[in-house]
Amino acid sequence: MERRKFTVAPYHPAYAEQTVKMWRDSKERAIGQKEIHSFENHVQFLKHILPEQHQIDLALLDGKVVGMIAYNEKEVSQLYIHVDCQGMGIGQALLDKAKEQSSGRLTLYTFEVNQNAQRFYEKHGFRVIGRGYENEENLPDLLYEWRRQP
Repeated sequence: MERRKFTVAPYHPAYAEQTVKMWRDSKERAIGQKEIHSFENHVQFLKHILPEQHQIDLALLDGKVVGMIAYNEKEVSQLYIHVDCQGMGIGQALLDKAKEQSSGRLTLYTFEVNQNAQRFYEKHGFRVIGRGYENEENLPDLLYEWRRQP
């Protein structure tokens, strides 16, 4: 796959629908399950709820949303990459930004069924510290932690 240049920019509501479509497609592919919320509710969540406690950054390629991350100094809440753009360094760029802004420790959840995400997070220094069902999808999940090396 040709490596094309993407940019990382703060989320803007003008990208809401594009972001939600990419997010839903990526998540459905990763877990093999349809999104449980309506598209409209998902857009409202992105526009009004998620930004209250999280910085949201987008990866843009040719003006299109190809990735998104929502994070704060302690956790990564969401990280999704367009299904056709995985393996291009987008996830790493977004995750590196969250690490830079972190308190030196980040946690995140991923679904146990999402082995690609597990390999990605482990490659980038995260380790499993818990297991459970802390999600609306009622799927087993893994709690990961990353700590900045002294």
